[in-house]
Amino acid sequence: MRFSLFYLFFCNFIFAQTQYPKDYFRSPLDIPMQLSGNFGELRPNHFHAGFDLKTNQREGLNVYAVADGYVSRIKISTFGNGKCIYITHPNGYTTVYGHLQTTVGLIQEYINKTHYKEKSFEIEMFPKPDELPVTKGQIIALSGNTGSSEGPHLHFEFRDTKTEFVINPMFFGFDKNIKDSKKPTISSLFVYPMDNTTANQSRQPLLLNLSLQKDGTYLAGKVKANGKIGFGVNAVDFDDVSNNRNGVFNVTGFLNGDPKYNYQFNTYSFDEMRFINAFIDYPRYKKTGQRVQKLFMKTPYALSIIKTDSLNGIISVDPNLASTYRIEVSDYFGNLNSITIPLEYDSATPVINAEPAIGKYFVRYNKDSNFEKDNMSVFFPAGTFYEDFNLNFDVKNNRIYIHEDVVPVHSNFTVTIKDSTYSEALRDKLFIARLSGNSKSYNSTVRKNDVFTIKSKTLGQYGLVLDTIAPVIKIAKPIQDKWITGIKNVQFTIGDALSGIKSYNGYLNGNWVLFEYDNKTRKITHTFDDAIVAEGANDLKIEVVDNVGNSAIFETHFFRSQQK
Repeated sequence: MRFSLFYLFFCNFIFAQTQYPKDYFRSPLDIPMQLSGNFGELRPNHFHAGFDLKTNQREGLNVYAVADGYVSRIKISTFGNGKCIYITHPNGYTTVYGHLQTTVGLIQEYINKTHYKEKSFEIEMFPKPDELPVTKGQIIALSGNTGSSEGPHLHFEFRDTKTEFVINPMFFGFDKNIKDSKKPTISSLFVYPMDNTTANQSRQPLLLNLSLQKDGTYLAGKVKANGKIGFGVNAVDFDDVSNNRNGVFNVTGFLNGDPKYNYQFNTYSFDEMRFINAFIDYPRYKKTGQRVQKLFMKTPYALSIIKTDSLNGIISVDPNLASTYRIEVSDYFGNLNSITIPLEYDSATPVINAEPAIGKYFVRYNKDSNFEKDNMSVFFPAGTFYEDFNLNFDVKNNRIYIHEDVVPVHSNFTVTIKDSTYSEALRDKLFIARLSGNSKSYNSTVRKNDVFTIKSKTLGQYGLVLDTIAPVIKIAKPIQDKWITGIKNVQFTIGDALSGIKSYNGYLNGNWVLFEYDNKTRKITHTFDDAIVAEGANDLKIEVVDNVGNSAIFETHFFRSQQK
């Protein structure tokens, strides 16, 4: 979108905030709303899709349906949102509730039946509109810490039911539940010289000094340059009731008062999530953990939250023309912070030269590329990367070296290794691993005779790894030949040193029974149900299989009487 339409864009933004129903939905919790993560917050490989709501650092709080509707999807996973339910509402929106400890009532009965029907802990269901209706304020679940959660909380989000675009929950009136009078915090500012430009005698990205002004804004040191440059800012937001570093809502770059680049976290699709790696200074993030948000696109990419001019936010510093660049950073509540940056032309000789290219193979982001040496190769389809770059590629010591993980990858590339040195019996025990120090990360590997292939989105070193070691199964409290009446559950720790666990199953007296898996502790737990366990003697068997087919079996025998 060209910035001749910039005013129209802001008018549309104002409309966007008023088109959503403000009083239709209630809070999913009955405690004061506090955020541990907000919409659009920058996360590894994705933008955060909703709110993370604090639950007083504990599990088991009531979770409520925020409006009338029906449960349209249920997903039970060991990663991601863990135990998660979706409620479709009649006004065109769907709400999502993640990291649940458990659901309740008819929803839980529906889930249990599906576990036993599919004989799996990980399941996904799409109930029909008349199967699991819910009403506003109905308790649907208890809050938890399942999946990839790093602590007890409720993940809560809004989606457009038809498009499945995620929408900022603030638009639905939840801003009334959050107090925020604080301006976003700007911790650093960088200038990025393009091509052969020199900025402050540097051809590398340069950290700029910031001076706090009396009015609370910042003034940056003067940038003296002789060509095309861009800027990047590291900014976060805090509200009045928590210490969590949340993402900012709106950032705009102005040149001499004219808007040049803007992004605003209002709504976007899941297909756009991985663009975060082009959105930030990815090499700096991988080296320092710092997420600098760029205000330019060297090569345009289709992230819908970005609105820019015809130069994609890149600024040309020309002779005989002094300019001013201003960055405004604001949160949803309109609290605003800004940086003013004086610009001046200067043709001084660089003191800091550009970083030398570490690779001798030039890759164009919009062209297919294939590199092969000895028995190993890598293929990059067009669109794998966001920009052209020089690739470092080699094969040595039975490893394929594919650059370093400092260049962001958008879509899968293919790694192929041919190896006929192993016997046919051992080839099924081989997989291609990403190798980093002593770490060997499993990749789903396809084998055809002596050719092994994987898909990956991470650059680095890869090689074949042989795994002939069976998984390990350990019971938490031995029950062999014991009476365990009154004990609520039995728990095991399972693990695999190389390829990782592919599946596990538990059998009670020869019948499959549900064991829930917690990936954070690697524990599986079966809760006894007197309708399943036998009176008197019982046999329990656990079978675990890793990703290359090695298996382990644990068997035990116990006694139990029915509880009265």
